[in-house]
Amino acid sequence: MEVSVLDIKGQETGRKVALNDAIFGIEPNDHVLYLDVKQYLANQRQGTAKSKERSEMSGSTRKLGRQKGGGGARRGDINSPVLVGGARVFGPKPRDYRFKLNKKVKILARKSALSYKAQENSIVMLEDFTFEAPKTKEFLSVLKNLKIEGKKVLFVLPESNKNVYLSARNLQRSEVILASNVNSYKILNADVVVITEKSLETIDQILTK
Repeated sequence: MEVSVLDIKGQETGRKVALNDAIFGIEPNDHVLYLDVKQYLANQRQGTAKSKERSEMSGSTRKLGRQKGGGGARRGDINSPVLVGGARVFGPKPRDYRFKLNKKVKILARKSALSYKAQENSIVMLEDFTFEAPKTKEFLSVLKNLKIEGKKVLFVLPESNKNVYLSARNLQRSEVILASNVNSYKILNADVVVITEKSLETIDQILTK
């Protein structure tokens, strides 16, 4: 599959690049996509939710009423979960939500995500570019020239570029990431994936090694 390379003015450069069928042309595997996205979202969780159990509450330990004969549920001290303001039973505790995925599963998931975007014609190849200074106005003009303004856009760069990153930072529907950090969630969450020429080489190296 060949794709024309555009410049930041949205015009064709006359060059074409071939998208590797081993990455962009496979039959997508939905289950590994689910696992990879699930892992990414789980890794974002802080896991700091905490509620007090009975032994952690402050309050008198005096038994408030008789064990039997009161006509209601049995209850002990004022920290009983039965009472309003009492402790919580089996409440959340700080925990780590991360889990392990094999490298081959992650690689297959990212290939599947890119294959879906290729099938949808949602991949734009862009020649390598930079800005002289961080300017959101310039980044917006690039989006307009590429006819993707108003869409969720993921820009994939080969290496860290502070000016491009700062230019896109204030735009809610645009995101800039490095080719080495590409993941299934970011790809699937975007309407359009803009890949620069050098980024494509990096993606090929990572996903075909």
